[in-house]
Amino acid sequence: MFKIHSVSTRGSHWLAGFTFFGLCLWLASAVRAGDPTLGLGESIVVVGGTPVDAFPLVAGGRAATLWYDESDFTGVIRAVGDLQADVERVTGRKPAAVATRPADAPLVIVGTLGKNALVDSLVTAGKIPGDELVGKWESFVVATVASPMPGVDRALVVAGSDKRGTIYGIYELSRQIGVSPWYWWADAPVPHRDEIHLRAGTFTSGEPKVKYRGIFINDEAPALRRWAEERFGGFNQKLYAHVFELILRCRANYLWPAMWLPVAFNDDDPGNPRLADEYGVVMSTSHHEPMMRAHHEWERYGAGPWNYEANGAVLREFWRGGFERVRDFESVVTVGMRGDGDEAMSEQTAVPLLKRIIADQREIIADVTGRPASETPQVWALYKEVQDYYDKGMRVDDDILVLFSDDNWGNIRFLPRPGDRPHPGGYGMYYHVDYVGAPVSYRWLNVSQIERIWEQMTLTYRAGVDRLWIVNVGDIKPMELPMSFFLDLAWNPDAIGVADLPTYYVHWASQQFGAAHAVEIGEMLALYTKYNARRTPEMLTAGTFSVLHYREADRVVAEYRTLAERARALFAKLPESHHAAYQQLVLFPIEACANVTEMYVAAGKNDTHALRGTAAANFHADRVRELFERDAELTRRFHADVADGKWNHMMSQTHLGYTYWNHPPLNRAPPVSYVQLGEKAELGFFVEHGVRPRWGWLDVEADWAFAHTLPVFDPLNDQDYTIEVFNRGREPLGYELAPRQDWIRLSKTSGLIQYDEQVHVTIDWAKAPVGRSEGEVVITGAGSEYVVKVPIRNERPARIAGFVANNGVVSIEAAEYDGATPAGDVRWINVPNLGRTGSAVTITPADAARRKPGEGAPSLEYTFTLFDAAPVSVDTYVSPTLNFRAGDGLCFAIAIDDEPPQIVNINEGEELPDWKYAAWWLKAVGDHIKIKRSKHRTLEPGPHTLKVWMVDSGVVLQKFVVDAGGLLPTYLGPPASVRHLDSTGN
Repeated sequence: MFKIHSVSTRGSHWLAGFTFFGLCLWLASAVRAGDPTLGLGESIVVVGGTPVDAFPLVAGGRAATLWYDESDFTGVIRAVGDLQADVERVTGRKPAAVATRPADAPLVIVGTLGKNALVDSLVTAGKIPGDELVGKWESFVVATVASPMPGVDRALVVAGSDKRGTIYGIYELSRQIGVSPWYWWADAPVPHRDEIHLRAGTFTSGEPKVKYRGIFINDEAPALRRWAEERFGGFNQKLYAHVFELILRCRANYLWPAMWLPVAFNDDDPGNPRLADEYGVVMSTSHHEPMMRAHHEWERYGAGPWNYEANGAVLREFWRGGFERVRDFESVVTVGMRGDGDEAMSEQTAVPLLKRIIADQREIIADVTGRPASETPQVWALYKEVQDYYDKGMRVDDDILVLFSDDNWGNIRFLPRPGDRPHPGGYGMYYHVDYVGAPVSYRWLNVSQIERIWEQMTLTYRAGVDRLWIVNVGDIKPMELPMSFFLDLAWNPDAIGVADLPTYYVHWASQQFGAAHAVEIGEMLALYTKYNARRTPEMLTAGTFSVLHYREADRVVAEYRTLAERARALFAKLPESHHAAYQQLVLFPIEACANVTEMYVAAGKNDTHALRGTAAANFHADRVRELFERDAELTRRFHADVADGKWNHMMSQTHLGYTYWNHPPLNRAPPVSYVQLGEKAELGFFVEHGVRPRWGWLDVEADWAFAHTLPVFDPLNDQDYTIEVFNRGREPLGYELAPRQDWIRLSKTSGLIQYDEQVHVTIDWAKAPVGRSEGEVVITGAGSEYVVKVPIRNERPARIAGFVANNGVVSIEAAEYDGATPAGDVRWINVPNLGRTGSAVTITPADAARRKPGEGAPSLEYTFTLFDAAPVSVDTYVSPTLNFRAGDGLCFAIAIDDEPPQIVNINEGEELPDWKYAAWWLKAVGDHIKIKRSKHRTLEPGPHTLKVWMVDSGVVLQKFVVDAGGLLPTYLGPPASVRHLDSTGN
């Protein structure tokens, strides 16, 4: 259903050139194509001229009547009421909704196969396609039908194969006329139309490819809980009515409800499960809550230990009571058992005990229902240590759905292998975009790239895991974007390909805000999630981004500042009707994350300058406090001002000052240092990439107290390096810089500073001497004089090609290859925007079999040039993918020039993460990257070829760094090298 068409691009600037005009052409082409299956982004609403055969949903001041059968499902009739309200939201005209035959036209007939006699007759007569409905799961048809019944010339029919199929068809009309699924949960504005005309024809949904698709509301205190208590009085029917509607509008059908203490869905409000069944939402309970019992209910009604061997009879009665409450409602019953409080049941993997527990639970199910247990849907969740049971060979009855899990950080832990015995009950996947746990919880704002979700869940789907997909969305807000994407992907993973990912942002932005600014908003959403995915805000520290090397910290801050400025500029252009949604979905996340990032960078600069005893240390300490206070102010505005306070408390999750995995009780600013300064001005300086000055409280006049030499300049890289001049006293410092050679250019030659200032040094290559030379810059101020040396290398290798080394380092983004060689149907694909700095490269199909490197295996080639002979190492940056195939690890091969390929195992030395949380895993998920180093022989100056072969599918390549002796430590690695496209250097 979700067929998307997009512009295929390479590199990180994937939205460059994608215009609103292009978006309109894309939408128009989808309409003209006449595909009977509605695609994501395809519109059946007529814009512009009205064809004579268009159906008038609202025209001439009149809305079509909505006609349903009173014998239809209650949830269908309720959804008709939502459509009635949605049409009024858009046009101001409220259509009538009736269960008796209306006397006039136009008419919208809504009904479920087998529950609406007229729909049944239209299928029998062939006026709507029965093969799209009969025996289908959650399918619908939207069709313009001639003479649907005597006296009616034409009607629009929305017909469903079952309850949810009809409901999805109803909400498809709402979506088509401009009502976003997030109209309530994110205050997405509803566009006004005087009239609505729909294209004539028959449009179908097809069956969803994943049977159960849903969300887990989790980790819901303090934000969601405080908001729910204030607005609804708790997690009751009033709240869940909005949750159920959102789930269905997103074409999902499944829910694990909120369960943190002291919440219990079925017990807190007995109307909750009845309402879920009425709406059409399939209820279940989380991975450690068996038999439809909330975890907290054991504290309320249990007696004795949560231990089956010691207290089995009490537990069985407890579970029986939980299941009896919901036996008449559509549910998927979680079976099995974990320890109390989401912990392991025992230190050892007790397979016989767990098998006995499940057998006893199934006996309860059969006894309560009076039917074989196999007729009640059940799920066994392999979460954390429970996977050990599966790994040791434990299997469950054929009808039980087996639910695998990611590692809580979006990396799939295990998938069935092609040779595994089929499991009739099917497989599912539990995925996270929110988590409480090691290494540090991430709950505040979205840190999940949709590209990573796509890549990992595509692996999942290709492995045959298609019975249940559920995503932990925390408080629902602010995970609107990843939740939407996950559920859209779950409907039809085949319909969202790698080339469609950039357009998804645009489509989603258009759905929330209209097409006028959708491209710009889409790009901002892509960038802020990319920046957040480098390291979660909760894990940032003063030392995350380097303030010393490659200007990393400054680049990261500048990127986020630029994005925040764009977000604020667009906010000023938007109509007031769009403000609340824009603040929630775009502006606040960007501003808040930009602010937190800059705060930690300021703390890093404070530490750096405090070690040097500079006045700038105190400036950055004050800056940390300013940004810390701004964080609180941004939160206050969100709570008080957005949508007139509708979302008060929703951003109350603490996110600053983590000291271990769980959230701190309150936000705490990073520690800073203040330094005592002398009264008089005192000159200091720091050269970019220079050796760290050995200061302490030394005599700063000593010549060896500073690094005095800038890195080497060359014309191919045409570098820009800085001399940072700083003051070590209270009085303002006047300084001067004077180059001793006319080929040295300075961005300024004098200044008066209270703290510090950067002077940029570049070279005028037309004046520079040929070969290797060394110039000098004299720095004077406050009675001191220093000389900084400026080494240059005004020469070129005999041959130049590809990426050029810069002071012994070549940095290459994986998507910038010179050649990509496929092998049969196995080929490389670029995943735009995926990763920390550029775009990523991986293999399709995602389940391609292992290949031996060399001829016949897909390969990539990258050309680079070295200035000097040197032994070389290559750091390959790969996504932190786990060994999900449970073999000897996922591998790729690498070589330079004519070397034999080296096999690199990205999972070498790893074990799947469990409650012990191995150090390698903590680092990989914290950094959102693995860096695998390969060592190579000494290379001569000139061009070389880096070659990479596929060994296993599932490896995601992000970046290569060739270290010829000059690599400096950073978090993201050095920025991309200058690239020369031919041997002449042009």
